[in-house]
Amino acid sequence: MPKRKKLVVFTGAGISAESGIKTFRDSGGLWEEYRIEDVATFDAWEKNQELVLNFYNERRKQLLNAQPNGAHLLIADLQKKFDVQVITQNVDNLHERAGSENVLHLHGELMKARSTVDENLIYDLKTTDIKAGDLCEKGSQLRPHIVWFGELVPSMDTANLIAQQSDLFVVIGTSLNVYPAAGVINFVSPYVPTWLLDPGDFNLDYIRELKHIKKTAVNGSDDLRRELMKHL
Repeated sequence: MPKRKKLVVFTGAGISAESGIKTFRDSGGLWEEYRIEDVATFDAWEKNQELVLNFYNERRKQLLNAQPNGAHLLIADLQKKFDVQVITQNVDNLHERAGSENVLHLHGELMKARSTVDENLIYDLKTTDIKAGDLCEKGSQLRPHIVWFGELVPSMDTANLIAQQSDLFVVIGTSLNVYPAAGVINFVSPYVPTWLLDPGDFNLDYIRELKHIKKTAVNGSDDLRRELMKHL
């Protein structure tokens, strides 16, 4: 049996937006009417832990009401034909709920908490809330397992290595403007067939084998499937 081609799918906020997950980039630097500086930085955490905790508690409640959409389901279904690795900038669990088995979250995971004194102590959340007084095993307050603005992206090297090893590369629902995550595409060989599924306009002329499907993630899913099937 021939070895399956390694298909790497890099996803951003646009894929989850079609499941009703709002993003701050849709509203001029606001996220659910909050300024990013007030809820998504370590300075915000030090200044007002209660506000930050409540903000992410609300995001988890929103996530539980969201469902994976056709694009999430397509990516999971492609596992039947390809060796699929998802790299996502999103903190939701919609890829996993759709059935994707290999998902690398660059910016953390909403449904997890971590210690404020040991970043390696990470816990699956059983409820939507992290409360003041919820402690890790070392006695420190739990924080959202989110990479906030200004913090290092710990999985970046892993993501770059995965991109380097890809036989096929797909970008869905991202402007490729959020760094360092967007730099993943620079590690893809210029000769690897690459697709961008997004309705926006981008200057990616440096990618030799790029095809732009100028549709939303859901509306362009069938087009993407047809393109990928040519490479079996």
